[in-house]
Amino acid sequence: MEIKKVSGNTFCIDTGMTYIPFYKVNDKEIIMLDSGWMQGEREGIEELLQSNNLKVNAIINSHAHIDHIGNNAYFKSKYNCIIAMPAYEALICSSLTNLKLFFKNQTLKEVEEHYGHMICKADIMIEDSQEEVFLCGITFKVIHTPGHSPAHICIITPDDVAYLGDSLISYEVMKSAKMPYAFILSEDMKSKAKLYDLKCRKYLVAHKGIYDDIKKLIDDNIDFYENRAEKIYEVIEDTMTFEEIMKAVIKSFHIHISGIYRYYFIERMLRSYVEYLYEIKKLKLIMDNGFVKYSKAFDE
Repeated sequence: MEIKKVSGNTFCIDTGMTYIPFYKVNDKEIIMLDSGWMQGEREGIEELLQSNNLKVNAIINSHAHIDHIGNNAYFKSKYNCIIAMPAYEALICSSLTNLKLFFKNQTLKEVEEHYGHMICKADIMIEDSQEEVFLCGITFKVIHTPGHSPAHICIITPDDVAYLGDSLISYEVMKSAKMPYAFILSEDMKSKAKLYDLKCRKYLVAHKGIYDDIKKLIDDNIDFYENRAEKIYEVIEDTMTFEEIMKAVIKSFHIHISGIYRYYFIERMLRSYVEYLYEIKKLKLIMDNGFVKYSKAFDE
């Protein structure tokens, strides 16, 4: 792991898997933008902070996914830091029951065992209408970009660096991603298009890139997600249940399912694409002997 300077007092930790930005309040105190994975990143992040004599005063989260809030509770306990995140995302990770609402196909015990470390109460809830968040004497601008998660936000530091979180993916990820995740794909596409209006000095994508301009990246992201939706559409034949579509996609995309949690993850990823195809009227729903099935809306 290493620290990269982005611009002014804005830096990021390159964990190898992600870029985790932080803003230096002074030589010793920082505000992190997301906190990274617990598994595989916590130890390295902690060692890097300690070796550079840095203390976490606050964390602003872009959204409440495991790779972005995995160290919230740990750092809050260690540094007594302030945590700010979008209000709905804060509610998701405020209790085990609320996490179960998000991981709805898994038992409460499974959620506790695998995601329990995500539970952490936010000190500041960023409302949907809020355009700034103020903490530790520093003002950060907020751009609301729901879709990848229910209330995802982008965060702009005082150095005019926009942390885009997972609202866009990098070219590196596009090379390897078979089916990138979105909670509501139609909303995610709107949020990607919203970023065309953003004018900042630098742009930082969590997985994993730093850019001076993102217009082409936005174009290519939108094309990439639409292409993946089209490929899913192409595997649908006659009338199929969601499980039958999933089986066909796993085979067509050469997706390896190594265990039940991988299965749950792929299921969540696929569902947003199927819902998107239904929303744009490329698929229709059919009731067949008590089962919901999907078919193409137009004969081909």
